[in-house]
Amino acid sequence: MDWGTELWDQYDIIEKHTQSGLELVEKYVKFVKERTEIEQNYAKQLRNLSKKYNPKRSGKDEPECRLSSYQSFVDILNEMNDYAGQRELIAENMMMNICIDLTKYLQELKQERKTYLLDAKKAQQSLESTYKQLDSSKKRFEREWREAERAAQYAEKTDQDINATKADVEKAKQQAHMRAHVAEECKNDYAAQLQKYNKEKNQFYFSDMPLIFNKLQDLDERRVRKVAQGYTLFSDTEKHVMPIIGKCLEGITKAGTNVDEKNDSLIVIEQNKSGFERPGDVEFEDYSEGINRASSDSSLGTPKGPMDLLGKNRNKNFWLFSKKSKKFTPERIMPTVTEDFAHLPPEQRRKRLQQKLEDICKELQKEVDQSEALGKMKDVYEKNPQMGDPASLAPQINQTSQNIERLRGELNKYETWVGEAGVRGDTLRYKSHTFNNNGAHDLLSPDGAHSDESTPDTSQAIYAEFDDDFEDEELTAPIGKCTAMYSFPGASEGTISMQEGEVLSVVEEDKGDGWTRVRRSNGDEGYIPTSYVTVSINK
Repeated sequence: MDWGTELWDQYDIIEKHTQSGLELVEKYVKFVKERTEIEQNYAKQLRNLSKKYNPKRSGKDEPECRLSSYQSFVDILNEMNDYAGQRELIAENMMMNICIDLTKYLQELKQERKTYLLDAKKAQQSLESTYKQLDSSKKRFEREWREAERAAQYAEKTDQDINATKADVEKAKQQAHMRAHVAEECKNDYAAQLQKYNKEKNQFYFSDMPLIFNKLQDLDERRVRKVAQGYTLFSDTEKHVMPIIGKCLEGITKAGTNVDEKNDSLIVIEQNKSGFERPGDVEFEDYSEGINRASSDSSLGTPKGPMDLLGKNRNKNFWLFSKKSKKFTPERIMPTVTEDFAHLPPEQRRKRLQQKLEDICKELQKEVDQSEALGKMKDVYEKNPQMGDPASLAPQINQTSQNIERLRGELNKYETWVGEAGVRGDTLRYKSHTFNNNGAHDLLSPDGAHSDESTPDTSQAIYAEFDDDFEDEELTAPIGKCTAMYSFPGASEGTISMQEGEVLSVVEEDKGDGWTRVRRSNGDEGYIPTSYVTVSINK
């Protein structure tokens, strides 16, 4: 069934229906646009929320950052940031695939509908024009036929009038004959116009308008089909990102399961234990027997109270719960912060010295790399003067040399303090001789020229001791397992690569430097970042 056959006389209804269909498309496009704005605002709020609670750069080095509960919270914030990205993707795809596409298609439909309605209007105007011609010829025929009848009656009356002359009778008959001829011509013209109108009328109702109505029907059906596709895309756009959203939610769940309260307690102990022994009992001083405090203290070689046990931290208040008092007392004087961290307890001092030593080594490595780059650049300028002036690099070269000398001095100084703090030898992975043998300070001569002596591969300097560890030790039995939470390329000397989800055997635990020694099933060994894996030690 089609509109041209069934709705041949419902032009106004068809015009109204097609206009209403186009308005529905416009309404749906507006609806989707508002939905995309909601998604974008939602994503923006999620990103701001994640940014608000994410730790600042300065706070990432805080001791609490190593706790699994803290790391899991950071993971949740990162997952929420990724989730916000997926909401933005939904908004973008809806805008591109629905709003923009439907808007363009809607403009095409409007133009096409306008053309069809214009054709219908032209056909109707043509039929109306033909009908006007028919009506005009009909009225003329009617008028001329009445004039012919009156002329014929007058001629007959004149012929019967005995007083009329022969000339009058002849004139009346000629007039009647002329009027009859004109009326006959009008009759023939009316018949021709009637035939023409009927032909055009049949063409209008059985051919032209049905064809236009059928085209409008096809346009409307295509419009409905396109809107239906837009409805489907509204759902499919979100379904497309649901797997990724599911992974984000799984990551949040995993962050919750990764929290290890026992391990967090161990980290708190590791970070904050002082290394002191508990204070002994305070001896009873019996003044009735004449024992004074000085002789009592000197009678035994062991400490008698907490102040004797504190050593260089004697000024530190040893009470577990110290009362806050605004009154100034000598006991409230804080110990002076020294460069060698001597104001800290032994365990904390050792860790801070190790961290400082590692930072110096990294900074020294950076200066060595810069020194090599400047030396190579100077060689290029000397060979190709058009590229630059070698003398312009002298200030940078001198500054780099001074920085290397300064850092070497600090490195030696902190190595001495680390040795005094009793650091285990296997945890001290940064050695000063790594930078001394034809080292960084010798790369440039005093005048800033590049040395001709062979230079060591400084890119492997930081982890130079890893290979020595492997050569000196035999394969040891694993002490546990670890699962990689992230992929690690293992590009540096002494490290080993791993893929996310890979299970490795733990050969040596993290000694506090952030690295764990692991082994694959094929025998490959190396160090990996401890923060990249979840470790399970055999009990």
